[in-house]
Amino acid sequence: MRPIAVIIGLLSAAAVCSFAFFNDFIMRQTFLVGNYMPISVYGGLLLFLLFVNPLLLKASRRLALTSRDLAVIIALTLAACYVPGRGLMHYFGTFLMLPHKYARTTPGWKEAGVMDLVPKPMLADVSQDESTALNGFVQGLGSGTQHMAFSRIPWGAWTRTLAFWLPLLAAFSVAMIALALVVHRQWSSYEQMPYPIVAFANALLPSEGEARGWVFGNRLFWIGCLVVLAIHLNNYAVEWWPRYLIRIERTFDFRSLSEGTALQRGWDYLLMNPTLYYTVIAFAFFLSTDVSFSLGIAGYLYAWVAGTLAGYGITLGGGGFVSLKMETFLFGGAYFGMFLVLLYTGRHYYLSVFRRGLFLRASEEVEREAVWAARVFLVCAALFALQLFLVGLDWYLAILYTAGAAIIFTVISRVVAETGVFYIHSYHFPCVILWGFLGAKALGPKAMLIMFMVTSLLLIDPREAVMPFMVQAFQLADSNRARLGKVAVWSVAALVLAFAVAVPATLYWSYDQGSGRASDGWTANVPKMAFDATVSAMEKLKAQGSLAEAGKLSGWAWFRELTPNGPCVLAFFIALGLTLSFAAARLRFPRWPLHPILFLVLATWQSRCFAFSFLIGCLVKVAVTKYGGAAAYQRLKPLMIGVIAGDMLGGLLPMIIGAISYLVWGEPPKRFMVFPS
Repeated sequence: MRPIAVIIGLLSAAAVCSFAFFNDFIMRQTFLVGNYMPISVYGGLLLFLLFVNPLLLKASRRLALTSRDLAVIIALTLAACYVPGRGLMHYFGTFLMLPHKYARTTPGWKEAGVMDLVPKPMLADVSQDESTALNGFVQGLGSGTQHMAFSRIPWGAWTRTLAFWLPLLAAFSVAMIALALVVHRQWSSYEQMPYPIVAFANALLPSEGEARGWVFGNRLFWIGCLVVLAIHLNNYAVEWWPRYLIRIERTFDFRSLSEGTALQRGWDYLLMNPTLYYTVIAFAFFLSTDVSFSLGIAGYLYAWVAGTLAGYGITLGGGGFVSLKMETFLFGGAYFGMFLVLLYTGRHYYLSVFRRGLFLRASEEVEREAVWAARVFLVCAALFALQLFLVGLDWYLAILYTAGAAIIFTVISRVVAETGVFYIHSYHFPCVILWGFLGAKALGPKAMLIMFMVTSLLLIDPREAVMPFMVQAFQLADSNRARLGKVAVWSVAALVLAFAVAVPATLYWSYDQGSGRASDGWTANVPKMAFDATVSAMEKLKAQGSLAEAGKLSGWAWFRELTPNGPCVLAFFIALGLTLSFAAARLRFPRWPLHPILFLVLATWQSRCFAFSFLIGCLVKVAVTKYGGAAAYQRLKPLMIGVIAGDMLGGLLPMIIGAISYLVWGEPPKRFMVFPS
C-alpha cells in the first residue's frame, strides 16, 4: 500500500461525506451513494481511468496509479459510503430532532406519555433554546440566497445526543468491518463467491505498466457502453428540452394482463409496470441461471400468493413499517434460515477463527488478520450491547438485538457477494421479531421504544450498510494483492473521518434550508415510526389491563407472561423451513432450479423494481448459451461490462452537469435517475 493511495482514499471518503447531503437534498439529484454500487464511486473510477491515469502514466510511471492503489482508494471510499446517505445521515438529524415537533401535534403521543419513556441522550435537547434548536431546524435559518454562517448551528442541543449515538454507531460499524474480514476468506476462497460488482471493477483496473484495464481495448465493451450512455444522455436532455427531443422509453405497462387476477391483488404495480435496468440485466448474464431466475420470479410468485390469500381474507402485509405483520416474519425466518446455512457451510473455518480469537487451540490454521478481526468483532459487539444496557435495555434483550442486527447485515452481505444485487432491503427488524415472539407485556413499552429508536437509525433502510460495502472492499483489495489487515485499519480511519465530516455537513444544511426542504417524505416519516409502534403496543396493553405491569416481570413470572403472536411465529417458521429446504435441495440435486435467495427478496419494493430486468438477463443468458455455446457466452462478457459502464457514466455525467448548473443559476437542476432512489 503506497501512502498516496491511502491519502487519496481518505480524501475521497471525506469528499463523498461532505457533498452527499447537499447533492441528495439540496440539489436533489441522483443519490451520491444510494445503493451498494455507488455511481459516484464506480463512475468516478471510469472517468479517472479514461482521462487522468493515461496522462499520469505518460508523465511518469511512478505517478500513475496501479490496480492495487485504486483498489485501496475504492475500499476506503466504500468504508465511508454507509454514513452520508440513506444508510444514516438522510434521517439522522430529523430523527433526533423532529419527535419534539410531532409530540406537540400528535394527541396519541401526549395521552400515552411516550416521550417520557425516551432516555434523554437518545434525542436532541431543545430545553435551552427551543426557538433556534427546534424551530430553526424545521423552518431553516438561511434567508433566500443567503446561507447561514456555520457557527449558527446550535451545538448545545446536539452535544448530549451525539455523545450517545456516535459511539454506539461507531462500535457497531467497527464490529461489522471486523465481521466482514472474518467471513472474507470463507466466501472468497473456499466457497468461491462470484462478487459481480468486484468483478466489474477488476475488469476496469489496469494491469502492470498499463493505465487502464484489458476491457477498454475490447470493441464490444465500447458498443455496450456507448449505446447505454447515449440512451441515458438522450433521456436526460429530454428533461431540459422536452419539446425538441424524444424519450427512449425504459418503462413498459403490462398491467392490463393482470387485471382481476390474484397478481393484481398482491400489489403488482411495479411488477407489471416494469423499468429496464441495464446493470441488472448484465449482472443476471454473469450469474448462475438458478440465481437470476429466482431473483426474477420472487416478486411475481409472492404477489400471486399474497393476492390469493387476500381473496380468502388473509393479509400478509399492511400496517406500519415496524408493526406486527406476517410479511415481516416471513423475511425474518428466511434471513435466519440463510444465516444458519452460512454457519453450516463455513462451520469449520469460523470455529477455528473464533477459537483462536479467544486464545484457544483450533484444528485449522487461519489468517492472522481474521483472528484479530474476530477479537475486534466480539469486543465491539459487546460494547454496542453494553451501551444499550446502560441506556435502559435489559441485558438479554441487548444481546438478542445485537445478534439480530448482525444476522441481517451478514445475510445482506452474502446476497451482495453472491448475486450482485446492489439494491436490497431486509424488511424485518430484530425489535419486531422479539415483539412477535415474546409479546409486548414481557418486553415493556420502554424496552420496545429503545429498540425501535435504535432500529430507526441503524436498520430502517439498510440499502447502504457498512458490512456489505466492506465485503466488496476486502475482495477488491485481496484480488489486487493489498494487505487486508492494513486495509481494515485504514477503513476504520475512513469511517471515523466519515462521521467527523458528515455530521457537521448534514446539520449545517438542515439548519440552513430547514427540514421541510432538506428532506423528503421518507426521512420526515422515519421519526414517527418508533413512537407510533410503541403507542400502538401501549394501547393494546391498556385495553388488556396489562400496561402497569408490562416490562416489570422477573423470574418465572416473565416466562408465564410470554404472549407470542401465533400467525407471525408460524410465518417465521414457514419461511425458515422453506429456506433450509431449498438450500438443501440445491446442494443435493444438481438440476434444482431455484435458489433460496427467492425467500430473502420476496416482494420488497427493491426486488419488484429489478424482477423484470433479472428475467430479461436470465433469458439473454439462456439464449446465448443455447444457440452460441460457451464460446459465445465468453465473447459477450465485455459487452455486458460495457453495459454496466454505460449506466455508471450515464448516472455520473448528469450529476456533474447538474452540479455545474446549480453553481451557475443557483436552482436545483433537472433530476434524472438511472437507478431507483
